[in-house]
Amino acid sequence: MHALVIGREGRSDYPWGRIGRVSWLYIALLAIAVAIVIGAEWPRLEAKLGAESRRRRQRAKRKAGLRVIQNEADDFAASVERDLANLPTIDETERR
Repeated sequence: MHALVIGREGRSDYPWGRIGRVSWLYIALLAIAVAIVIGAEWPRLEAKLGAESRRRRQRAKRKAGLRVIQNEADDFAASVERDLANLPTIDETERR
């Protein structure tokens, strides 16, 4: 077991007794390390948490509610043919 030794200044010789003097340095180093990690991981964080990913998630949610109707294809084709047949046309003789 270690004995707690009090120095001349009334502080212990253990490192935690001197925390007040060194803590700002440790906090600054920790803040710099966190900033470096965030800077390195920013593209991945932006892809998961950014505005573009939010738009993609919202679009995917909207698309999930849509459904494809298979039976209407023939009706659509008939509708297009009918619309094309009803368009006014200009005969070759009328152009001259």
